[in-house]
Amino acid sequence: MPLIYHEDYSPTFPAEHRFPMDKFRLLRDHLVATGLTRDHDLLRPQLCPVDILALAHDRSYIERYMNAELSREDQRRLGLPWSEALARRTVRAVGGSLLTAQMALRHGLACHLAGGTHHAHYDYPAGFCIFNDLAVISHYLLEAGQVSRVLIFDCDVHQGDGTARILEHTADAITVSLHCEKNFPARKAQSDWDIPLAMGLNDSQYLQVVDEALDYLLPLYQPDLVLYDAGVDVHQHDALGYLKLTDAGIAARDEAVIRHCLKRAIPVMGVIGGGYSKDREALAARHGILHHSAQRLWTEFNLD
Repeated sequence: MPLIYHEDYSPTFPAEHRFPMDKFRLLRDHLVATGLTRDHDLLRPQLCPVDILALAHDRSYIERYMNAELSREDQRRLGLPWSEALARRTVRAVGGSLLTAQMALRHGLACHLAGGTHHAHYDYPAGFCIFNDLAVISHYLLEAGQVSRVLIFDCDVHQGDGTARILEHTADAITVSLHCEKNFPARKAQSDWDIPLAMGLNDSQYLQVVDEALDYLLPLYQPDLVLYDAGVDVHQHDALGYLKLTDAGIAARDEAVIRHCLKRAIPVMGVIGGGYSKDREALAARHGILHHSAQRLWTEFNLD
């Protein structure tokens, strides 16, 4: 199964910062240690070209960020300290999500060891997100004629507000957000389908929502590709989420989403989305649930 990663993903970062920048490297280490992959089998992406970023973002905003010229207000919204390494990491990660989408279209399933930056807006950053990989992919694949319709199934605990706003007028990019109703962002956008969840929702309740949503939406839209944001901030021990999913619940969710797509012969790509914990090894293992679940289904459906 194609897995996409790059050493740029975990640049040097303040150890005390709320955003766990080292989780990408630790996720790679976890997947290698558990025998899911070998480092040399991971696909390394190129930097995403500016012309492709500009399909979803204002060029002047791209330039301001890359040149460390964000306003104080934008820096506050973002919440990440600027560095050349972080700028390179950001553009590389969008390239990684784009490569993941292309591998999914070719093989039926592929997973990124990063991605899901759904709070980034057209001309400003927010919530640790600089460029919106889900919106970039959607615009690129649609404009290149590689797909006729994409569906974004966003299971991060926070609403994908940036994705919803960037793709608001793109009829063939369907935005679906399952999120904790009382959580960031305070001002919600309007996705094509918003599914607000009550605080404290448990495994069985959550999985029922996932199954019902996909049983309805996939036949309705019949997308050529599903972009699945597998955020683990729905976990009961996440620092920034208010739901009560267990490891087993997240595994069941990931398997359900991928199975719903594959049984309808719809290619699906996974990005890891949000996840926050001071125990970085535990967090990395939590993110790795996506990749292990996907590998089981890759084998079951005899994908190649």
